[in-house]
Amino acid sequence: MPIYAFECTHCGHTFDRLQKMADADPTTCPVCGKETVKRAITAPSFRLSGSGWYETDFKKDGDKKKNLTGEASKPSESKPAESKPATSKPSTSE
Repeated sequence: MPIYAFECTHCGHTFDRLQKMADADPTTCPVCGKETVKRAITAPSFRLSGSGWYETDFKKDGDKKKNLTGEASKPSESKPAESKPATSKPSTSE
């Protein structure tokens, strides 16, 4: 469940509340008792960063994916396994 921030427009008291998205917001301030509580706009408390987070997972311009830390992804340095054609032994049926 997300944590929402609320602010009383009358007394300025701010508080947080853990609630479901479908729950109704509180309307009464717990400090002054007035019905002037509004949901406050806040920044998220986390940042997606690292080599596994991209602007979009479905980017179509090849290996030019840019992650949120600003580093471009590098193509893999490993070489594919070398494949050899299968050799068959001649049959010695008599």
